[in-house]
This record gives sequence, C-alpha cells and structure tokens, in this order.
Amino acid sequence: MVVRSGSGSAATVDPAACNALSESAAGLLVPSVALQGIAPGGAVGTDRSVDVDVTAPAAGACPANWQVGARLTPVFGETLLAAFVDLVATPSGAWVDSTMSVVLPEAGVYEVTATLHTVIATNPSSGSYNIAIAGRLFNVTNGNAVGGSQYTIQQNADNNPGSFMSDSDMGTFHRFITTAGSTTIRAEVMRLDSSGSPVSTTGLQTANSRLGFKKVSD
Repeated sequence: MVVRSGSGSAATVDPAACNALSESAAGLLVPSVALQGIAPGGAVGTDRSVDVDVTAPAAGACPANWQVGARLTPVFGETLLAAFVDLVATPSGAWVDSTMSVVLPEAGVYEVTATLHTVIATNPSSGSYNIAIAGRLFNVTNGNAVGGSQYTIQQNADNNPGSFMSDSDMGTFHRFITTAGSTTIRAEVMRLDSSGSPVSTTGLQTANSRLGFKKVSD
C-alpha cells in the first residue's frame, strides 16, 4: 500500500499486522484495542481480590464503546466446632488441637477470627482451685504459634468450694496474618491449673465455637 504525504511524496506503510493502517476490500482499517479482564484471585497476576469485568462493543460498532467495571472479590471462609473437646483428661499446660482449622488459600493479608466457648466444672473434691482455659492460633504450615494470639478465655477460682459448680464463658479475638502462599491455621486450647483440678464437663463447647478468615489485602 502506498500513501501520499502532505508534500506529495510517496510513503509506504509497514505491512506488520499491528500497524496503524491496513488495506482491505472495504477500505482502510485502523488499529483497535481489545480489553480483557482476568480471572479472580494479588495486585498482579491471578491472586487478586478485585475482578475486572469487560464488555466489548458489538462487532462493527462505531464508535466502539467498551464497558469496564470492577468488583471486590476477597476470599473468605469459616469452620464450626463439630464435637466437644474434653480438657479434663489432658495435662495442665498442654495445648490441644480444637479440630477447627482453615486454609488461607493464597498470598496476602488475612483477618483471622476465633470464637471459643468454654466450660469449667468443679466440685468439693477439686479442693481450693484456680483453673483457666486459654486459646491461641497455630500456623500448621510453618509449625509455629501465631505471635500475640494467646489469650485467656475463662478463669475460675474458689478457696473453699462447697458444692458442684459449672460455669461457661466465651471469648473472641482477631489477628492479621500475612502469608506468602497457601497456609493452614488452626485454633488450639489449653487448661491451666494454678491449683486444684476440674471435673467433667470441662472443655471447649460446640455452641458458637468457630474459626473464620477473610482476605483484607493482596
């Protein structure tokens, strides 16, 4: 194809497919831009928390109007406690797997929340007692407790118990966890006896005990 410049001299057009102009039986074709969204999933790549939706114009539309939108699509999840976790038979000071765990599926920053519903029971045979139940988050993937996640859910004390006592309590805590990839987090509980010992039923109850997460940043 030959194009005349303003001075009248001939100028050739590079025939590369992506060039500004090409010749067809219907006339000159001008370049166009095709927009495309990417699948859900970081700021770059497929691990993103924003989905971009693109709607193309109809074939041959003039002008060619593209519609571009974005949606927040952070990953999230939750698990519930399926069965009572008995803490009477476990040694004081030993961490116990609550059986609740979640998988943070991709790199990013997550808010992880745990709600733990505990119960402590004693009777006169317990003697003078000071008993607590604590909870924490444990990173199963790297084999370490999550820093700053340990807290006391419940603590009961009596210097002269005269009858059977059963008392329950519930605590919720939040931690922000940054991951480089898929990471498994579980909730753990521990009974700690400063004095005395509990009786059945003492442990983690199913009602309202949960572990959840939501991604807050790529």
